[in-house]
Amino acid sequence: MTTDTLRQVWLQDARAADLASWLIDAAIVGQPQLAILEAYCEKLVEMGVPLMRVHVTQTALHPVYGGVGFDWHQTQAPVRHEYAHTEEAPENWLVSPFFHMMSNGLSVYRERIGDATAPSRFPVLNEMRALGATDYLALARLFDDSEDGEPVGLDDRREGAIVSWMSQAADGFSEADILLIRATFPSLCLTLKSGTHQQTAEDLLGIYLGRDAGRRVLSGEIQRGSSRWIDAVICYFDLEGFTSMSRRIEGEALIAMLNDYFGLVVTRIEEHGGNVLKFMGDGLLAIFDRELLSDASDRALRMATALDDKMAGHSSARSAKGLPILGYTMALHAGRVLYGNIGADERLDFTVIGPEVNLAARLADMHRPLGQHVIVSETLAHDVKDPPVDLVSLGRYMLRGVDQPQELFTIYKG
Repeated sequence: MTTDTLRQVWLQDARAADLASWLIDAAIVGQPQLAILEAYCEKLVEMGVPLMRVHVTQTALHPVYGGVGFDWHQTQAPVRHEYAHTEEAPENWLVSPFFHMMSNGLSVYRERIGDATAPSRFPVLNEMRALGATDYLALARLFDDSEDGEPVGLDDRREGAIVSWMSQAADGFSEADILLIRATFPSLCLTLKSGTHQQTAEDLLGIYLGRDAGRRVLSGEIQRGSSRWIDAVICYFDLEGFTSMSRRIEGEALIAMLNDYFGLVVTRIEEHGGNVLKFMGDGLLAIFDRELLSDASDRALRMATALDDKMAGHSSARSAKGLPILGYTMALHAGRVLYGNIGADERLDFTVIGPEVNLAARLADMHRPLGQHVIVSETLAHDVKDPPVDLVSLGRYMLRGVDQPQELFTIYKG
């Protein structure tokens, strides 16, 4: 449908202009994507379009999933789907109308499934027909300047969306319904693209910076030097034996081992309310914000206890499979830290600095001389209200760069 045709539709049908304007306003305001799609479908119904179901599929920039989907049904709550990256496309995708459109460069596909005397070549349309669907319309759009008719391969990562509308009315969609849907489709795509970019920014910043740091950056804490003092529990974690292991196993296996262990550790930290700020080779730095978590010290200690159990079981499982295993060390301390943007104009890091961070790092240096893989500072030990395990004193020590002697503790589960 050309731009001139769209203008003619808008002039003849005020519904199209109203719906297109509403979609653009929703994109500008930044309403949640699922809420926009639900309201969009409801508006079509209010305008007399006999909708049974609407389905949206979009590409996504995410390390875990490569696409997202949205389903609206006239009798059900809207649902969001995430489609994981896979080496081979699922069979149901390869026999779908959407795949047919992509592989043949089609921007429009319509099938009157209620009038058909033979089964559709697409299993999903046969399933929908059995549920009462009579008409099917799908529109596709790449979010670039690609020409219509250009096939899209399975490994093509360009942005785009495919949307389908189904009706269960006896006569299906009228020509006026089709014109309304097609005339407002560019505005719908603009809204989908805007929402996807916002979600991508939130997802990637959360993944690369950490959930809290990502949220702060998106809220405007982006200038170099923008920072504030917070009370936090500081956690230094390191995998023990990684350096020597790296000399014995190949790169891909080494990365797989790191990802396996880090996946376990990050899950334990986040499920207890902590935020991972950065990975540092075979280690990581995390914090538990005591201004957000009144029991941050207790949470951090419960995390350390839970992780100790999980790591032991995880390494046993790896060993049973013939995979290499590692030990670990962890240092926990609590105090005031400067939390914010540090670095150069063109390369910033959202992290924590300050004397208490340095002290936590010094604790991490004491694992080998003390023979303990978990070391807790006296500040944290005294702040814990309900310790899940016994905290046993290791004695008082002078730490490098620290003026006063520090009493150190470790966990003991009996």
